[in-house]
Amino acid sequence: MDAQGRGRAGNIDPADQWVLNPHTGEYELRLAPSAPQSAVPGPRRAAPGRAGARRARTASAAQGAAPAPGDTAPAPGRDAPAPDRTAPPRRRRRAPEPPPPGRRGRRPAKKTRGRRILLWTGGSLAFVVLATAGTAYLYLEHLNGNIESLSDDGASTGGFRKDQPINILLIGTDKRTGAGNEGYGDAGSAGHADTTILLHVSKDRSNATALSIPRDLIVDIPDCPTKQADGTTKVIPGEQGVRFNTSLGQDGRTPSCTMRTVTELTGVTPDNFMVADFNAVKTLTSAVGGVEVCLAKDIDDPDSHLKLPAGTHTIEGEQALAFVRTRHSVGFGGDLSRIGIQQQFLSALMRKLKSNDTLTSPSKMLKLAEAGTEALTVDSQLNSIGKLKDLGLELGKLDTKNLTFTTVPVVDNPNETVKSTVVLSEDKAEQVFAMIQDDVSFTAVEQQKKKESAAVAARLKGAKADPADVRVRILNGGAKDGAAQQTLTWLQNEEGVTKSENAGDAPEDLSRTTLEYAPGQADEARRLADILGLSGSAMKPGESVTNAQGLPTMTLTLGKDFKGAGVKLNAPQKAPDVDKSTADKVQCAK
Repeated sequence: MDAQGRGRAGNIDPADQWVLNPHTGEYELRLAPSAPQSAVPGPRRAAPGRAGARRARTASAAQGAAPAPGDTAPAPGRDAPAPDRTAPPRRRRRAPEPPPPGRRGRRPAKKTRGRRILLWTGGSLAFVVLATAGTAYLYLEHLNGNIESLSDDGASTGGFRKDQPINILLIGTDKRTGAGNEGYGDAGSAGHADTTILLHVSKDRSNATALSIPRDLIVDIPDCPTKQADGTTKVIPGEQGVRFNTSLGQDGRTPSCTMRTVTELTGVTPDNFMVADFNAVKTLTSAVGGVEVCLAKDIDDPDSHLKLPAGTHTIEGEQALAFVRTRHSVGFGGDLSRIGIQQQFLSALMRKLKSNDTLTSPSKMLKLAEAGTEALTVDSQLNSIGKLKDLGLELGKLDTKNLTFTTVPVVDNPNETVKSTVVLSEDKAEQVFAMIQDDVSFTAVEQQKKKESAAVAARLKGAKADPADVRVRILNGGAKDGAAQQTLTWLQNEEGVTKSENAGDAPEDLSRTTLEYAPGQADEARRLADILGLSGSAMKPGESVTNAQGLPTMTLTLGKDFKGAGVKLNAPQKAPDVDKSTADKVQCAK
């Protein structure tokens, strides 16, 4: 029963009913005293011993009767029970000592506003549910019943871990499910991966990257083992050179197939997936009371039905859905323009979710819990409020200023006369994928540079030898098979490093690529580091070795981080020139 049901509501903030227990370090629900009781007392048992006798004598004297020693006066109309003469006298509590003269007593510590806010924070809608009292268990069961889950079919890592980077695949489908959505999407379609974002959160939770994957990107979809309704597994054949959005819904493909396609594309295996339909945008924005967006110009889009003048607006429900579906009235009018407006919307939603206006409102948080569990379909590793709560607490540690939105770098498909699809911009895309694989956020690029000591950074400074004078032997120390020979061919034919040789496999595998050189080879090392994109920490001063001709040479060992010949290894040191924005800043759609 809630506070109002007990007559305790008044103007009490529910958060004030949670008090920190100093002995356990946990918050406990402590309700205010009950409403005033009836003036008619209930039956009371007389107190034993001298105190009871004294009260009895007083009552008897008031009635004009002389009580017997030890007897008690019965209440009118009731038989009084016999006193318990064997029970020990009740111990009196010691009265608190008065404060010293001239000093006032110490007031109880007042709970800070920050502590009340802490109760409702944590980054998870489910956390609020766990903080409810009385009906908490039943409500948790209700929310668990809201959650729809699908098998990950072995396409995930098995679920996120608290001590590792987190990669969540967020999929927005255009399937026309839910009331009021008949006019959206493709009639009769099983839905597509219409909006897809790979959210990477760093291991230390200090930064994150939200990478949008264009729905019209040409990709290869791998074979997808998929669990069927009868419990059997069916392998859905893959396809080459098709739109990314067909990785979901088409030919019976489930979100696990979109997972496999993302892994094939980026080299990153997602930990979990979440799928949202049209209703998710409507219900989540309404639950928080709307989100604020900005338009640099008037928009009147007949397809999305969005009609708004330039300026700042608070949108929710149907209007919010129209906003994220708009594309013909912004940018170049294509899907890439729509991605930009979706990223702006998600930034605004993130700011609203993290605002005090939302975090300190129990009603909004409970609405979010209800809306979130009804609108999302998750993988089988996230199929309970408890698991969603744990994930939410991890995501809640992130500061929005360190959440970067960007898009997979693409160019128009050169095989099309009418440009309707896109393909990877290979060099830029590989750098973006490498940053996620190496757990480096765009906002952390400059910070990463500063971490290198002056001595290490100095290895890159100074004169660089001509490529033709660079002598190096190449070892495979954990890279893919054939990497040493491919690198040799690339260095000789593309970079002019003709004095190079393939020296086979290294004695042991290395996690990172290294370049060992003697002091007299520093200028050669700097040139090769520049070509390969090696950081100063990858350069290892050492002793001179000889090559197959008996000449002094450097040793390049390709580690597990090696991405391929021609792909720069210094992704953590230099972010590619791609469009990006951070979630803490308001940007206006153009």
